[in-house]
Amino acid sequence: MNKSILQLIVAISETKSFTAAGEKLNMTQPAVSRAVSTLERELSVTLLIRDRRHGVMLTPVGERLVRIFREILQGYDKIDQEIASEKGLETGSVRIGAFPVAASYFVPKIISQMKKNYPNLEFSIVEGTIADVEEWLDNRQIDVGLLIPSGKTSDSFPLYREGIYAVMRDDHPLSQKTFIRPEDLRQQPMMICKAGYEPPVLNWFERANETPKVEYILYNYRTALQMVLEGEGLAVMSELSLLDHPTGITLRRLSPVAYRDIHIAAAPLEDCTIAVRTFIETARKLFPFQEHQEPLIRI
Repeated sequence: MNKSILQLIVAISETKSFTAAGEKLNMTQPAVSRAVSTLERELSVTLLIRDRRHGVMLTPVGERLVRIFREILQGYDKIDQEIASEKGLETGSVRIGAFPVAASYFVPKIISQMKKNYPNLEFSIVEGTIADVEEWLDNRQIDVGLLIPSGKTSDSFPLYREGIYAVMRDDHPLSQKTFIRPEDLRQQPMMICKAGYEPPVLNWFERANETPKVEYILYNYRTALQMVLEGEGLAVMSELSLLDHPTGITLRRLSPVAYRDIHIAAAPLEDCTIAVRTFIETARKLFPFQEHQEPLIRI
């Protein structure tokens, strides 16, 4: 095995295609097939299965080895960056994963600042649910992630504390209230955003011994806003998802106050490259965490 074959197997696992992986690494399809066959013969295991419906799939042992291959390739990157740093040249790459609201609010600002100081760095961004980001970090598909921490989140730092608000149509009777309490929503049809967004919202109800009347379970905050606008119910949503809410929507503060913390997380820090550590440091300088954050939304 060498660096090139590791890169090839990882590329096939990500593209699910011999042809696409070959194009990415400037290899012909026959050359890719030969390289894979040679490696499988050398290891005496089958790493990849060709499936007509789903493309090229990893076998169980292939999945375990690809994770190790990613760690080895990250080691190559660390060596390259250490050498470049010694020569005064900041190079490398950072693979970023984030849920959509965090991606749009934080990532452009961090990358812009990084490029001013380190113009040779390369960045890639993938968006998904909070659960996706956790999985990508665990599998080493990304170097750094923006997420809402869970019990299994490690090596993370708080980045931003955002408020949570009740969301309703302008003509809803509860819009006349200054604050919304859990009991105010007892009989109201509610929309809950899933995939890692919901724990702070559900915790707010639980602390008051109330159970929300969940009418719809959604995975996209924009869909939730449109459903509210159509009069299909109310929602309790986070601050960053409400910065560009449509007209016709009213926001109200909650009592007791509720919030959620957005963290920046990485693989174990001792395994991170210089570029990844610098990315985390830049993010924390741009967004110093404050428990009593000044709200972005004025009501």
